[in-house]
Amino acid sequence: MTTKYTYFDFRGLGESIRYLLRYAGIDFEDIRITFEEWPKLKPTTPFGQMPLYEEKGKTINQSLAIARYIAKKANLVGRNEWEDLEIDAIVDTINDIRQKVTENYFESNAEYKEYIKRGPLFKETLPYYFDRLEKIAKENLGYMAIGRLTWADFYFAAVASALTHFSGTDLLKDRPYLQTVKNRVESLPPIKKWIEVRPTSDF
Repeated sequence: MTTKYTYFDFRGLGESIRYLLRYAGIDFEDIRITFEEWPKLKPTTPFGQMPLYEEKGKTINQSLAIARYIAKKANLVGRNEWEDLEIDAIVDTINDIRQKVTENYFESNAEYKEYIKRGPLFKETLPYYFDRLEKIAKENLGYMAIGRLTWADFYFAAVASALTHFSGTDLLKDRPYLQTVKNRVESLPPIKKWIEVRPTSDF
C-alpha cells in the first residue's frame, strides 16, 4: 500500500518530515492541502491537525512523533537512551522557538503583535535561544546533538528557513555553526535533489 504524507501546500512545520522521508528512501505520496480545502478535511482527521502520515492503511498525526518514527528507519537516532534524550531535548527546544515565532506571526492583534515582535521576541527570546543553539552546534562539531548526523539536524534545517520567513530576520547570520548544520543537511544528495524539484512556496 502507498505511504502518504498530508500537509499544507508549503514547507513550514511539515518539511522536516519530507526531508526524512527522502533521506530514508521511502516513496510517498506528497498530498498538499490548501487553506480552502482544510475545513472540509479537518473533521476527518484524528485530532483536527496536520501533518498526517499514512502507512499500510493506518493514519497518525503529530509531527515530532512521525519524524522520530521515520528517523528510526533511517538510522538517524541515538545509539542509546541517553543519546536519544539529547536529540529529543534539542528538537523540543527548537520546536519551542518555532511556536513562539509562529504565534507572533499569526497574531491578529496588530498592536500586541508589533510589541512582541519589536520587544521581547527580537531583543530577548530569539537571541537567547539562538546564541545557545550556536554554542551547542559548535560543541557538537556542526551538528545539533551527539556529534553526528541525527534527525535533530533535519528538523533544524527545515525549520530554520520558516523561522527566517516568519521573523523577517536572518537568524543564522553570524552563527556559522548553525549555518553548517543547515548546509550539511541541504547538501545531502537526496535532500539536494528534493530541494531542486519541490513545489515553490514562500515558507
